[in-house]
Amino acid sequence: MKSINLIFASLIFAISIISCKKEEKTNENIKTDSVVSKKEVEQEFHKEWYGIYTGEFNTRENSIEYNKGIEEYKRISVKINRITKDSVYGYSVVNGNQRPFRGILNENTLGFVLDEPGNDKSDGRFQLKLKQDSLIGDWIAFNKSSVKSPEKTLKLTRKEFAYNPNFMLSKDNSEDSDYENPVDWNDGKAKKNTYVNNEGETQVSELTFYRSASDSVFKINASKQKLTEKDLKNLRKLDLQIIRNTVFARHGYSFKKETYRSFFENADWYVPVSNNVDADLTPLEKENVALLARFEKYAEDHYDTFGR
Repeated sequence: MKSINLIFASLIFAISIISCKKEEKTNENIKTDSVVSKKEVEQEFHKEWYGIYTGEFNTRENSIEYNKGIEEYKRISVKINRITKDSVYGYSVVNGNQRPFRGILNENTLGFVLDEPGNDKSDGRFQLKLKQDSLIGDWIAFNKSSVKSPEKTLKLTRKEFAYNPNFMLSKDNSEDSDYENPVDWNDGKAKKNTYVNNEGETQVSELTFYRSASDSVFKINASKQKLTEKDLKNLRKLDLQIIRNTVFARHGYSFKKETYRSFFENADWYVPVSNNVDADLTPLEKENVALLARFEKYAEDHYDTFGR
């Protein structure tokens, strides 16, 4: 009797193993089929359109209100990462604010409708058309009352980003190339001057003085040379700031501060692609950036008066 029970138990065990293997095989087929199906759904199209498009991001002319001071001229980069049958994925970056977007492509008109998430006051919708290597169109804020300039136009050109430690500011890159060295037009100090005119009357005039840099910003490269205290001790504060931030500009950092944007956005080589490039800095650059930042704390600014 015991032997019969043993045989019966062994038979049941064998059947269960066969059944489990069959179920495993079935599950494996289901899993494989679902992966294939997912790949089919997410098949990518138009990879030739992937990349960075950068250029003007300006207040739309018919919405300018000069008396309210909302006229804005900025530079934006739009990166298209992936295009599938149903969606377009990528991100925008402007003034150090990087926002993802998702949208659709109309292949007949080559038009993109791209929506940022909507959980930031600066989010909105891009409506763009592809023309050769350019994206042209507009952007409208979801919440028009939350931003200074809720309607903007875009004229973007496709541009390859490549880090190059040799990139430098040149005198032609300044916001106003009439001046020999960079001037920070965003940080002026007004000073009143009292004098007596030819008729013996006391007059008061006001002059505005602006921070200016020296030509050291065109010569010192913190991405290639190991800087020493001797190299930096006589530099102006603005010199140190420009030399330090040129390192970040080479890596495609999108600047929040208008002062730095005004210097770098006019450089042909500058392509803003990210709001954080710290991990991309070389060991030499990290060392130099730390040294420059230390000297900035104690350096003094040089102010001049300029006619504009």
